Formats: sequence, structure tokens, C-alpha cells
Amino acid sequence: MELEAFLRYMDSGTEVVACSEAHQCMSALSQQAIRLTMELNGHYHTPDEIVSLMEQITGRPVDRSFSLFPPFYTDCGKNLKIGKNVFFNSGVKIQDQGGVTIGDGTLLGHNVVLATLDHNLDPSRRGNLIPAPIHIGRRVWVGANATICKGVTIGDGAVIAAGAVVTTDVPENTVYGGVPARFIKKVQEEFRDDADRSIDADPGMG
Repeated sequence: MELEAFLRYMDSGTEVVACSEAHQCMSALSQQAIRLTMELNGHYHTPDEIVSLMEQITGRPVDRSFSLFPPFYTDCGKNLKIGKNVFFNSGVKIQDQGGVTIGDGTLLGHNVVLATLDHNLDPSRRGNLIPAPIHIGRRVWVGANATICKGVTIGDGAVIAAGAVVTTDVPENTVYGGVPARFIKKVQEEFRDDADRSIDADPGMG
């Protein structure tokens, strides 16, 4: 299966049957991702070299404003879209086969996990995989050791507390935390206004 056909299949949310053509393509892409992430994590790279390696991992342009502290892990990479001025702290793990989009100015803390696949609950079909995308908006802050599950959308300006497990959508400009993550409070209006002004003033945050 060609890459574009695979991505269309995954974006459709169709179940991936174990040992099917789509599953075999997924396995082949995983091997590519393992090779590239081992190169990324194995020794020092300059910030520009890290961006270049991320372009190879994702198969698409990555803005030069992107920054990352290794190690970084993915078992695909080809369905990951990263905005401008995005930062990944060390240990970020992204399972993006179902599609992951990360908006401008978003920060991912240590050991954050983004997981877009579930296994089938039926034990006789447990090897099958069910994809659904994760969408993270602009200026989102995801705290250390948080997990974002498949099908979740996180609105602009939201904060995910450290250690949270997010299983439902998060409205913009709210703070969520806990297991499973629940509403804690709203982001204060003055902070939201400052963030909007700073983004508008920064030509690199388009």
C-alpha cells in the first residue's frame, strides 16, 4: 500500500485488521520511524539538524521555529503535522497513525504521550487497531507525563495538568487535570488577552 493510500485509510477511521495490507504498511512505516528516531536520539544534533530529521520522520516541512529536547519517539511519524513555535520536551512519545495535528505555540512537557490507536475490545479481534485523530490547538500547554487519548480535541489556550489522562475533548482556555481528566478552572481573561497580543505581534506565529 502506498503512503498516501495508507494515510487516507487511517484518516477514515476504518478498523485496521491484523495482518491486512494496511497493517503491513503500518509495520513498514514503524521500521522507518525506528531507524530515524534512533539517529535523532543517538547523539548530539544542532537545532537545525533536529528540524531536518523531523522533516524526514514526518515526511513534510517542519518550520525552523520548532524545537525539541531528545529523546523523541514515534512508531509512524507520517501522519504528524506540527505548527510553528512548537516545543517538545524530552521523552515525548507520539503514536500518530490515526493523525496528530499540533497548533502554533504549543508546548509538550516531559514524557507526554499522544496515542491515536486502540485495540479492538473483542478478544477474538484483539490484534485489530481502531484509529482516531488528536487535534491540539494553538498555545496549548501539556504538562509532564500527561496522556492524550485517541479522538480528543484540545482547544486553543488550554492547559493539561501533569499526569492527566485526557479521554474527552477539552474546551479552549480551560485547565484540565486528573485521571480521567476533568475541568479544573478557566484560564484568566488577562492571560488570554496577553497571549493573543503576543501571537499577533510575532510574525513567526502565523
